[in-house]
Amino acid sequence: MGHGEHRDITGGAARAAVFGVSDGLVTNVSLILGVAGAHPTGGFVRLAGLAGLVAGSFSMALGEYVSMRAQRELFEREITIEAEEIAKRPESETRELTRLYESRGVPRELAEQISKILMSDPKVALSIHSMEELGVHPDSIGSPIQAALSSFLAFALGAIIPLFAWFFVAGSLAVWISIGVSFIASVLVGGALAVFTGRSIFKSAARQVLLSSLAAGVTYLVGMLVGHTA
Repeated sequence: MGHGEHRDITGGAARAAVFGVSDGLVTNVSLILGVAGAHPTGGFVRLAGLAGLVAGSFSMALGEYVSMRAQRELFEREITIEAEEIAKRPESETRELTRLYESRGVPRELAEQISKILMSDPKVALSIHSMEELGVHPDSIGSPIQAALSSFLAFALGAIIPLFAWFFVAGSLAVWISIGVSFIASVLVGGALAVFTGRSIFKSAARQVLLSSLAAGVTYLVGMLVGHTA
């Protein structure tokens, strides 16, 4: 990759999926081990894990939907206002665009020519003003349903990893299997995050494992203490 080339970080779909898997993994391994620390039956741990998976997935999906919906409606409102301004006051909007290009070092005469050319097509004018003033293209303001579905599936995928063993075994064996598969998954998730951040895969994986272990360890101790005092 040359010095003038950069990765596209605006889409974010894959990055969001990795973060969703990370959230699901950390949340449910902590919940499962916290419940397992009280030494209940395997069926009770399965129930808790499934409840955590379903509740967490829906919570993530609904939160993402509401957030994206509000953001989309805000952008739509601002874009509509911008379109009305362009239609009612094209000269003013042309001058605004000229000043913008001048502030970026474009000579005034050239800035005026560029602005007039861009403003000659209402659709192009709206796209330029939206990107320059709102930071978003009118045709790329995100899909709340797609974001919600992606969040749901990503969280569920992460949450099922530590729970899977409890469908077949129980007790200490299931606990150790959950810990083992969660450790491996944390390493993979940490490595995947390193791809997006450009940082050391080893450091990113180690950080993910450390944070996951801390969360799971604390909840396991809490569950164990509560189980002994209950």
